[in-house]
Amino acid sequence: MEQTHTSQSGAAATTTPGAQRRVLVVEDDPTIVDAIAARLRAEGFLVQTAADGPAAVDTAEAWQPDLLILDIMLPGFDGLEVCRRVQAQRPVPVLMLTARDDETDMLVGLGVGADDYMTKPFSMRELAARVHVLLRRVERAAIAASTPRSGILRLGELEIDHAQRRVRVKSEDVHLTPTEFDLLVCLANTPRAVLSREQLLAEVWDWADASGTRTVDSHIKALRRKIGAERIRTVHGVGYALETPAP
Repeated sequence: MEQTHTSQSGAAATTTPGAQRRVLVVEDDPTIVDAIAARLRAEGFLVQTAADGPAAVDTAEAWQPDLLILDIMLPGFDGLEVCRRVQAQRPVPVLMLTARDDETDMLVGLGVGADDYMTKPFSMRELAARVHVLLRRVERAAIAASTPRSGILRLGELEIDHAQRRVRVKSEDVHLTPTEFDLLVCLANTPRAVLSREQLLAEVWDWADASGTRTVDSHIKALRRKIGAERIRTVHGVGYALETPAP
C-alpha cells in the first residue's frame, strides 16, 4: 500500500540543495494513485501512498510529508477526517480530490484545512502544477515569517499582519488557510478595486489560464464565512473587491 521512491531530478521542487519534497498521496483507486505517483516522481518528488483513512494519518505522522494529495471518499474514515487529524498534528498544505462537482464538498474541505481541490477527472499536468504552486506558497510564508516584523494593515475592523500571517476581525483572531490568507492579501493590496478571477488566479495560484475560476469562487465563499460576507463584494461577470470603510 505504501511506496517510496528516490529520484535525483527534483531540483525544481526543493528549497535547499539535495533536499526533496515529500508528497503523501491518499487515494483508494489503484489506477489513479499509480498515475499520480508516477507523475510526481517524474517531477522529482519523493512519494508515499496510502489507501484508507487510518493508514493516511499514520503515514503522515511517521513520514512528515510536505504536502498531502487527499481523496475525500476513503475506506476507514473519509478524507475530511484525515485532513482534520493531520492538521492537528502539524500544518501541512492539502490538495483535496473529489469525484463530485459539488461546491458543498469543496467548502467543507476548505473549512477543515484543505488549501485547494480538484474535481475528477483531472489532468496530471494540472495536478503537478498545483502541487508546485502550493509548495511555493509555503516557502513564501516561511520567508515572510523569518523577516523583521512589518506593519499591520488595518482596514476598518479587519487587521492583516503580513509578517506573522495573522488576521483579526474586531480584535478576534481568524484562522485562515495559507491560500485564503494570500487571497485576502491580494484583495487588500488594492482595496475597493475589482480584481478579475483571472487576475486572482495569476497572483495567488500562479496560473496563466482560466481553468480554475471555480477554485477562486469557492475560496472566496470560504473567506467570506470567516471574515464576514459584507467585506468582499462580487462584481458579476468580472470578479471581486475587498470593501473598506469610507474615508
